[in-house]
Amino acid sequence: MEHLNLLWSNTGLNQMVWGQGLMLLVGMLLLYLAIVKNFEPLLLLPIGFGAILANIPGAGIAEGSGILHVFYVIGIESGAFPLIIFMGVGALTDFGPLLANPKTLLLGAAAQFGIFATLLGAIGLTAVGVFDFSLTDAAAIGIIGGADGPTSIYVASKLAPDLLGAIAVASYSYMALVPLIQPPIMRALTTEKERQIEMVQLREVSQAEKIIFPIMLLMLVALLLPDAAPLLGMFAFGNLMKESGVVDRLSDTTQNALINIVTIFLGLAVGSKLMADKFLQPETLGILVLGMVAFAIGTACGVIMAKTMNLFSKNKINPLIGSAGVSAVPMAARVSNKVGLESNPHNFLLMHAMGPNVAGVIGSAIAAGIMIQFLG
Repeated sequence: MEHLNLLWSNTGLNQMVWGQGLMLLVGMLLLYLAIVKNFEPLLLLPIGFGAILANIPGAGIAEGSGILHVFYVIGIESGAFPLIIFMGVGALTDFGPLLANPKTLLLGAAAQFGIFATLLGAIGLTAVGVFDFSLTDAAAIGIIGGADGPTSIYVASKLAPDLLGAIAVASYSYMALVPLIQPPIMRALTTEKERQIEMVQLREVSQAEKIIFPIMLLMLVALLLPDAAPLLGMFAFGNLMKESGVVDRLSDTTQNALINIVTIFLGLAVGSKLMADKFLQPETLGILVLGMVAFAIGTACGVIMAKTMNLFSKNKINPLIGSAGVSAVPMAARVSNKVGLESNPHNFLLMHAMGPNVAGVIGSAIAAGIMIQFLG
């Protein structure tokens, strides 16, 4: 009987507290969203499974020498995993649409306003006593508005590691919900006539331009803002491997095998931060709400900037592509194209929207560098 009591006392069922049970359900919900609803499955599936592993009572997988904690220390605490993924994103990116229409860079910049507006909002909510966010917490939450998962994780690991799990889940969840969140905002801020605007054909961009651009981008930004160099540096390096045409094997590895392997470990490591004692806090609700606000403001500002530019431009821009200024690549560009086709079946905006979409990636990296430089 004594052995049976010892066996029972060591089981997870006996050691489980209500918070761990709830987080096991949260992990299963993330798996459901990934597998059944196809919401960002490449990240939500490993994050969800990592959350389940992290909340098994008595296992200690996400603490001390546990394997998930090792993944976290090696890959996220050091900043390596988000940077490697950014290199892969760079290798998958085509700067052609941005170079063909450089003024769309302004749309990507405008969409980053959601980041800074949410930073001020988080500070304001703390000031009135609704939440208890520090300035670094508020900055990490604001980056969600850039709709860039790796950047959100990188900034959170530097500024607010205790909030990393909630920030990562919010960031990737909202990226998956782009087709639901953005269209109502886009329609509310544009008229039917504006949505029907057909843009002129993009010029052809030479290979030399595509090779020079990532080098120039890195030099200009990194020399002015060194804290943005890690993210932009890996992004530019990945793109240069692709565009140079002389390291196809390295480019192919970066685009496929490497980014997929790192994504597995990144997801599990993020899941390790979804432990009940860290995730089940009032601040988590604040992160989810503020993240949604940041994303909505970023979308709206991109559209408003496009409308403003049309006041001074002879070649009109379809305001719908402004919403692609958030850096959910290429989902946001596809949404711009889809909403445009609803108003004009002959209006193909995808390649035009890729300009601000890529600019949004650059903008979110620069915003991250600013946050880290002043608050890190």
